[in-house]
Amino acid sequence: MSAFASVSSLDLQRIWDGVHGRLVHGDRSTLGVIVLDPSSVVPEHSHDHEQLGLVLEGMQALVIDGVAHELGPLEGYVLPGGVEHAAYCGPEGALVLDVFRPVREDYRERWAAASGQR
Repeated sequence: MSAFASVSSLDLQRIWDGVHGRLVHGDRSTLGVIVLDPSSVVPEHSHDHEQLGLVLEGMQALVIDGVAHELGPLEGYVLPGGVEHAAYCGPEGALVLDVFRPVREDYRERWAAASGQR
């Protein structure tokens, strides 16, 4: 992606069932525009990356230590790397902006492989 482009022109890639994203990778961070289908679930996982998130539309609940934190539009979160977390959204789905630092090389490699790029 060039320095200026429409994120909507990027392919929507599957992350989990019912969870898809358009990702932009810089030199030191990854920006994800994440689309969660109605009532979709993100399974519990962790990663070394710091993650900052902002709900743009709908409701996303972030689950940490078994406690659900329901977030609506313009509510966000900061997760240090290594924190186990899961998520789910309501019946209307959700649109979330996620920023990861450092770059999510696993996502970059998966997307490159899926599109035949290297």
